[in-house]
Amino acid sequence: MNFSRSITSDIELALSEAPAVALLGPRQVGKTTLARHIAQSRGNGAIYLDLEEVQDRAKLADPAAYLSRHAGKLIVLDEIHRAPEIFVPLRARIDAGRRLDPSGLGAGQFLILGSAALTLLTQSSESLAGRISFLEMRPFLPEEAVSLDGASLDRASNTIDTLWTRGGFPRSYLAASDEASARWRRSFLRTYLERDIPQFGIRVPAQTLDRFWTMLAHLQAGQWNAQKISASLGLPWHTVSGYLDLMVDLMLIRRLQPWTGNLSKRLVKSPKIYVRDSGLLHALLGIANMEALLSHPIVGASWEGFVIEALIAAAPEGARVSYFRTAAGLELDLVIEVPNGTIWAIEVKRHTAPKATHRMMQAAQDVGATRCLLVHSGSETWPGSHGFEVASVLDATRLISAN
Repeated sequence: MNFSRSITSDIELALSEAPAVALLGPRQVGKTTLARHIAQSRGNGAIYLDLEEVQDRAKLADPAAYLSRHAGKLIVLDEIHRAPEIFVPLRARIDAGRRLDPSGLGAGQFLILGSAALTLLTQSSESLAGRISFLEMRPFLPEEAVSLDGASLDRASNTIDTLWTRGGFPRSYLAASDEASARWRRSFLRTYLERDIPQFGIRVPAQTLDRFWTMLAHLQAGQWNAQKISASLGLPWHTVSGYLDLMVDLMLIRRLQPWTGNLSKRLVKSPKIYVRDSGLLHALLGIANMEALLSHPIVGASWEGFVIEALIAAAPEGARVSYFRTAAGLELDLVIEVPNGTIWAIEVKRHTAPKATHRMMQAAQDVGATRCLLVHSGSETWPGSHGFEVASVLDATRLISAN
């Protein structure tokens, strides 16, 4: 694992400001490794508990006493969903720490790891409101992969292609070969379906969820239609909507909502669906390497999803993200509304020499865009037409993060 990831400094900053920090991310993304590294860097000043382990859960049989005994230390609680009853004692310990150290407000007491965003948000908001900060740890992003590989500009495109093909889960991206990477991802999918999801108390047959997940892969970058999916699975529409909620909660699927600004034109109102990690998308579709990907009908939608994940990750805190489409067909793949007033209109193309169109410009005007990007698969950036800057994915993420 590469500990130079920017999330490390984000966690340390959050711990200096809040009593508890929740690090969210799908399983196998590297949360545990990173948390252990942070704990070890503090020597004897930190404790790591894996709540999937019986012996570690047993230590919290009397949570108030255990937490009090280790007051002043950073306590890492991994897989917190296994002990939701711990949130009330956590609040008491945090408040006690604040009374002892009013100037520091009890900062940096707990690092909580979770693999289900909504579940953890709901549980923690009921007990730790005003006491907890949330961060998301994603699979490797393009700039991280380029930094990790030490790639020069002329090699960066090869790194990006590898990341796009394999996805950003560390063990997939860093695998010795495409074949080893594909094997890991197939195993990951099987383990998620057969072991991990049931641990969250979800009683969905693995075969049914596998079919559903694969359907979502075929739907990549398409609009969600619960009735159509339900008919294919032979299940009620509200059941498949619940399955989608589950996959979004587990941070495996992105449900990108439509732009809803005040506009006289009729707007499409259904969300768009993306498998968030491109490597998992390819595993679900049986795509093992770049050659197979380039000849597959999903190639354009796959690239779109890959870029959108990178750009959303680069967006400043508090940014609103959506896509734009009118009934007449004007569209933008991504709209990012930044708190400082900047509105990014973004189109994604797999071509290395794309050209902006008049219709793109019209769509950008409709959303009130102040900056426009046309993101392509090459490594260069140049001024385009119709007010769009044509940018590589690396340059696009840098431009957006700087705003």
